[in-house]
Amino acid sequence: MTINLFQTPEYRALIQEHIEKTIGYLFTKNQEFALACEIKNVHFTPELPLSVQETFQETVLFILSGYTFESATLEEGYFSFEAGFGEENFGSTVTVPLLAIKQLFVGDHPIVLNLAQPVKKEKVEQKSSMEALLNNPENKKLIKKKKS
Repeated sequence: MTINLFQTPEYRALIQEHIEKTIGYLFTKNQEFALACEIKNVHFTPELPLSVQETFQETVLFILSGYTFESATLEEGYFSFEAGFGEENFGSTVTVPLLAIKQLFVGDHPIVLNLAQPVKKEKVEQKSSMEALLNNPENKKLIKKKKS
């Protein structure tokens, strides 16, 4: 059986640490940079207007300079920064999981290449306490007895 080495937990941990340390290093040197990532993994707060969202391709390049660079933070597996989008310079905070960063650039030079995909977190359905209680057949019997 062939495994994809770039999707193993060990490689993901290795590349995430590499991305984190590289960004940290660029911060300590006050070096502006750019990052490329797949738009499907990027979160905007507040959500961007549809007219702006429609201008993005599958992969987007964010150039961090000036205020955008100054607002950038790195914490708990995520990279965030504030930026303005579109002709109206709509302000939004951009949050990207580190493993969603596909490349880092300083000038024209790619300095990090990431082949790992971010791990998709399964959505956990929230149930009411009554639904959870009724999922157990033994509890259903108790409730029926009480109603009698």
